[in-house]
Amino acid sequence: MVNVPNVMLNSGHPMPILGLGTWGSPKGEVAQAVKDAIDIGYRHIDCAHVYQNEHEVGEGIEAKINEGVVKRENLFITSKLWNTYHSPALVRGACETTLKNLKLSYIDMYLIHWPMGYKEGGELFPVDANGKTAYSDADYVDTWKEMEKLVQDGLVKSIGVSNFNKKQIERVLAVATIPPANNQVECHPYLTQKKLMEFCKSKNIAITAYSPLGSPNRPMAQPGEPVLMEDPKIVSIATKYSKTPAQILIRYQIQRGNIVIPKSVNKGRIASNFDVFGFDLTAEDVANIDSFDCNGRLLHLTSVKDHPHHPFANDD
Repeated sequence: MVNVPNVMLNSGHPMPILGLGTWGSPKGEVAQAVKDAIDIGYRHIDCAHVYQNEHEVGEGIEAKINEGVVKRENLFITSKLWNTYHSPALVRGACETTLKNLKLSYIDMYLIHWPMGYKEGGELFPVDANGKTAYSDADYVDTWKEMEKLVQDGLVKSIGVSNFNKKQIERVLAVATIPPANNQVECHPYLTQKKLMEFCKSKNIAITAYSPLGSPNRPMAQPGEPVLMEDPKIVSIATKYSKTPAQILIRYQIQRGNIVIPKSVNKGRIASNFDVFGFDLTAEDVANIDSFDCNGRLLHLTSVKDHPHHPFANDD
């Protein structure tokens, strides 16, 4: 069994540097993917309420604990508070729902999924009379104070944020008695997040890289957009090491010190994505991959760009 390195969080808890992502995983296949991943050696599973598959993740976890393959304390489970639960009165209930779906008594990492609050009390993606996303006036700094209570009450071990920019993290830090332990953001060679990484490192906040493979199956992909894993420069580096492009992209994040959560429900690819600890990229190859950065964000959320807490509004 490969001993996956940990990143020591500012909360004092170790977080495995490699995990299984579950965003966009087809319904009916997630429980088996989680079971396969745990059998292969994954001990870190990343999920979220909005993915609408946490009950399947819970089934997979429960099965492997009951089989004696793994103990709960050896797993690291991340989930996320969705945008419609930013109002302080809703935070604890949302966390309890996730715990029930996952069949767990605590979550290892709980993140505010986005800084943007949506209208409470209904759909995951509420709309107004004009069909536009309906917003909440909840401020994520008030949400954060409720996140801290989840730690104090033992429901959550560590708390963090996702898709937050530097200024938004600074606002959280200004009110926090428990600082964010993690910022989960889109990160890959077309969007290296170098400045945000440096800032988070200066505040002892770990980065988790999502869409590390360029999210080839993302629903918002447009015809003609570059496919990261088919980039000739990545393919060339993969050939040099006798590895797959995916393995190179995962190894790249690990060598940068970033936690990385590639998604797959295919057992062979789940295993291949885990086989990234027997080689090192040279400093020259890492620098070469760094040079691909073109602010090539894949997930823009332009439909809610007028939200006062939109994190990418100044990207252009």
